[in-house]
Amino acid sequence: MIDTAVRFFQEGGFFMFPIAVVLIIGLIVAIERYVYLSAQKLTNRRDFNRLHQMIAKRDLRGALNYTQESGSAMSTMIGFGLQRLARRQGREEIEYAMEEGLLDVMPRLEKRTQYLATLANIATLLGLLGTIIGLIAAFTAVAAADPAQKASLLSQSISVAMNTTAFGLMSAIPMLLIHSLLQTKTNEIVDSFEMAGIKVLNLLSDGSGNKSGAQPQGQTAAATAQVATPAGSPA
Repeated sequence: MIDTAVRFFQEGGFFMFPIAVVLIIGLIVAIERYVYLSAQKLTNRRDFNRLHQMIAKRDLRGALNYTQESGSAMSTMIGFGLQRLARRQGREEIEYAMEEGLLDVMPRLEKRTQYLATLANIATLLGLLGTIIGLIAAFTAVAAADPAQKASLLSQSISVAMNTTAFGLMSAIPMLLIHSLLQTKTNEIVDSFEMAGIKVLNLLSDGSGNKSGAQPQGQTAAATAQVATPAGSPA
């Protein structure tokens, strides 16, 4: 099996090497992104559970400090909202702040994933280019060959030239599949951010006593200030 693969690679010509380099780069990017996204998923879930408990207990100062120390994507997004809450701003401003936090962390999640689609296209094009150049060389060689050997020489040359296309496709197809997998994983994480943001907003609203619009304005403001500045919270 290994001997067949080595012979297949050697018979493909020069363009097998750049295709192999593209494949190696794609595998490195894929492994790095998969490990990063998997770690982020676990870290974000842990931080959300921790922050949800702290906010439910009205430990807003501790939650804000935790978001600043953790540095995870989930903590960053929720931290943007808690900073607005500490300034006694309303639900709408807190929601905008968390949306801003989500936009701030999304580039880190989507970073380098799109390279896989580009590398897959490059591998395919390199394979086609190698085949075309191989066919040109084959027809040029056949033109000066013995007429009795032209048929066999031409078929052999075409077979060798097609190896680059086959190797290009063998490299491109897995990279496209991995790109789709990573894109789905990224979308799941982004969706979890949106759900977490809604849960945090609802939790803060439930605690502020603003669920009903019939409450007097002075009482509403006092309840909001009580949530925004609990004992020991930042000024």
